[in-house]
Amino acid sequence: MLAKILIVEDDTSILMGLKFCLEQENFVVLTASTGQEALEKIKEGCDLVLLDLNLPDINGFELLKMIPNDIAVIFLTANDEEVSIVQGLDMGAEDYITKPFRTRELISRMKAVLRRKKGSLSNIIKIQNIEIDPSSAKVLKNNKEIFLTSMEYKILLILATNPNVVFTREKILALIWDVNEEYVNDNTLTVYIKRLREKIEDDPNNPKIIITVRKVGYKIGE
Repeated sequence: MLAKILIVEDDTSILMGLKFCLEQENFVVLTASTGQEALEKIKEGCDLVLLDLNLPDINGFELLKMIPNDIAVIFLTANDEEVSIVQGLDMGAEDYITKPFRTRELISRMKAVLRRKKGSLSNIIKIQNIEIDPSSAKVLKNNKEIFLTSMEYKILLILATNPNVVFTREKILALIWDVNEEYVNDNTLTVYIKRLREKIEDDPNNPKIIITVRKVGYKIGE
């Protein structure tokens, strides 16, 4: 499947020149000249965003905050101040390339980012609007990180990594005991499940992610 690239650039000559070059490399290319237009194009789906820092309607740093975490971002900008480079990378951009740039180098760095992103995403567990990244122990709901306690996270991970298994309450308790080396009784497990649902479910009273299997236990939703 060809990688889809979104170029966000308000300089038409750079935008069209870069679009041509990337299409020669068999990328699927979308373009936007404003931040608002970029957000609309992102809804169509893309793998990587080449993002200018200085846009007519919004600062590139602010736009970065609105881009889903599963989309790689490379800043492509004339701003070569060290503080901006550090800020961009600290905020989660995969790379920061200053203008003028060599097209071949840019494409090489893009491919490297896409390889890294593909490798990291391969371990991410997706359940409806929830994403679990075991490598960082982070959980996202609608692309926004949510805080889980250590025990809540472990219960969720047990269920999520075994999508076709119905776990009895006794089995979950045994696994928590093994992993956490502390005792959790049946009543406490009920509280953990309730709190976990309040954080990850759209409607905790009608759960779709952590499903109760009557008289047996729990399983993860589709």
